[in-house]
Amino acid sequence: MASLDDLKKRITSVKSTQKITKAMKMVAAAKLKRAQDNAEKGRPYSDKMNNIILNLSSGLSDKDNAPRLLSGTGKEQIHLCVVITSDRGLCGGFNANIIKKAKSYFVKISQEGKELKIITVGTKGNDQLKRIYGDKIIENISFKNSKNANYFDAEKVGKMIISKFDKEEFDICTIFYNQFKNVITQIPQAQQIIPLNTNSNEDDKLGNSYEFEPDEDEILTNLLPKNISTQIFRAMLENSASEQGARMSAMDNATRNAGEMVDKLTIEYNRSRQAAITKELIEIISGAESL
Repeated sequence: MASLDDLKKRITSVKSTQKITKAMKMVAAAKLKRAQDNAEKGRPYSDKMNNIILNLSSGLSDKDNAPRLLSGTGKEQIHLCVVITSDRGLCGGFNANIIKKAKSYFVKISQEGKELKIITVGTKGNDQLKRIYGDKIIENISFKNSKNANYFDAEKVGKMIISKFDKEEFDICTIFYNQFKNVITQIPQAQQIIPLNTNSNEDDKLGNSYEFEPDEDEILTNLLPKNISTQIFRAMLENSASEQGARMSAMDNATRNAGEMVDKLTIEYNRSRQAAITKELIEIISGAESL
């Protein structure tokens, strides 16, 4: 049995931890609202841009001369996977869920005998993947100094991906991130951005009732690179909201567990203290009777 002094130190230590987790929960809750608003505002823009590109591509007169970012290289041998995670921990299963989704995709690619290349955005993803897929990681990007997700960081990643595509270093590019649903639920996503997935369920179609100036292929040449940065930016916004939601939930659970532990330790401390007092009384009474 632990001594009274040890129990007292443990109670003090757990209470200090509880104060930290409670403070982290409040900070995450404060950041969540803005991050959630940004994620929700980014969805219509990225969806509409995707939709416009799909409709423009359907109106191309010469499909064979379509931009390579849209049509691809014609091969599916080399896959580039961009795994977007956070730079900080203590956010429950947020990073683990993205890594799990990515690993299942990696296994599928390996089983098909295709080549895999990985770019990690965020230190937590790199830390988990380098143990098994260290030889597959070609770039590790971190935005620790950026307080919030911003388009300039997304554009840096997008330009890097396009540069590697122009050098024919890969055929297909897929990004992995968490889509924010609510504080408790974040859904891991795998989204192909190169070549653009032309299978769309959107009901909003432009059709061929519009004439474009300049031509569709020229518009697509300008829009497609921006669309890649936009989709990465959306993924970063979704991740930001998901991270704060997961952290708030995790810190809430940690605070509750710390409170339960303090209660148990307090009961144990009181029982040990009562036992020590009873023992001293018995010794005193026994000594008095012996006289």
